[in-house]
Amino acid sequence: MGLSFGTIGIIMSIDDVGHLHLDVVGGIAGDMFSAAMLDTFPSFEESLLLMLNDSGLHNLVTVARQDHNDGLLTGSKVNVAQQDQSGHHHHHRAWSDIRTMLEEMNLPASARQRAIDIFTRLADAEGEVHGKPADEVSFHEVGAWDSIADIVMAAWLIEQLPGVTWSCSALPVGGGQVETAHGALPVPAPATARLLEGMPLLDDGVSGERITPTGAAILANLSPDFGGLSRVYQLKGTGIGFGTKRWPGRSNVLRIVCYAKTVSAVVDADQLGVCVFEIDDQTGEDLAVALDKIRSMRGVKDVIQAPVYGKKGRLMFQVQVLVEPQQIETVTASCFTETTTLGVRQHHVQRRALQRDVAETESQGSRIRLKKTNRPLGRTVKAEMDDLAATKGGHQGREALRRTVESDD
Repeated sequence: MGLSFGTIGIIMSIDDVGHLHLDVVGGIAGDMFSAAMLDTFPSFEESLLLMLNDSGLHNLVTVARQDHNDGLLTGSKVNVAQQDQSGHHHHHRAWSDIRTMLEEMNLPASARQRAIDIFTRLADAEGEVHGKPADEVSFHEVGAWDSIADIVMAAWLIEQLPGVTWSCSALPVGGGQVETAHGALPVPAPATARLLEGMPLLDDGVSGERITPTGAAILANLSPDFGGLSRVYQLKGTGIGFGTKRWPGRSNVLRIVCYAKTVSAVVDADQLGVCVFEIDDQTGEDLAVALDKIRSMRGVKDVIQAPVYGKKGRLMFQVQVLVEPQQIETVTASCFTETTTLGVRQHHVQRRALQRDVAETESQGSRIRLKKTNRPLGRTVKAEMDDLAATKGGHQGREALRRTVESDD
């Protein structure tokens, strides 16, 4: 099934979505999350409305997504309004009653479980700040039908993309006070603050309630990575969801940045030790033996040599040894032992290594290893040259076999 992205407008398969990043520009609330998701994935809207109809929530709330423009950005806004029906207008509901209602609601099992988890996190946080068991917690604002619908919609939308990973920007802390059924509370409200524990907050100079309890509970449920992208991804689209409040000097939006999963992880963000020296008075024959011995040492990743010109225009060889940091002193000692150098320069470098694995295939009676690497624009396969060496037909034979085994993978 194809879908179009709201802001960039790229068409891709939902199966290609690998990562979603929440850019909390103005803040995050339940309706902002749903608006941003629907702006990113417009094809979800019809199915979302069908879900609300099947669940029975359509008898209690009206939900409408609309295009929105605040004069700076364009995106989507979701309006969730309670229907004025007898017996359904009060907002004071016990968590145990809401849980029973969710358990009996006609929802996909995964969406139901996620909605219950989001509410459970809210109930636990409220219980902790008020000193009572979660089952004795009663919700006021969050107990309203529109807030219940916000959480159900968020849970359902998240479940439309199983397997994706999530990350999030630092969260605006806001400030001042917010009026609640309990009276005026400092921002972030106590239960919201409890839900945000462990998450990075920043003061961007804009006061007000930037993160609602529902928004905080959704974040707690998603448990996104706040350390930045840990993989290299291909950007596929963005979506913007507007909130109801307006902040001075900035749009009150939650932006979702969507990445494809065709780009694999960059792993092994570690250090390497480097030993560098020059040789101008050792025979090439003996130096080759020396470097082979260094290359075979534990912790050595590679040994590189190249001709360079030194003082007086003298031709010599520069040697660079890549080694695990903990082995650098041992390898340096071996450089002094095996070669005629009088000095070795040491330093450390940062390394980024692409994920790779090795598989085997059989062709023309030979077992050939294939090195598979996940690169930013897709997966590549390379046959091990040592396994092609015995192929008959010289260069043409080796190339023909290489192309065969690499294309068959």
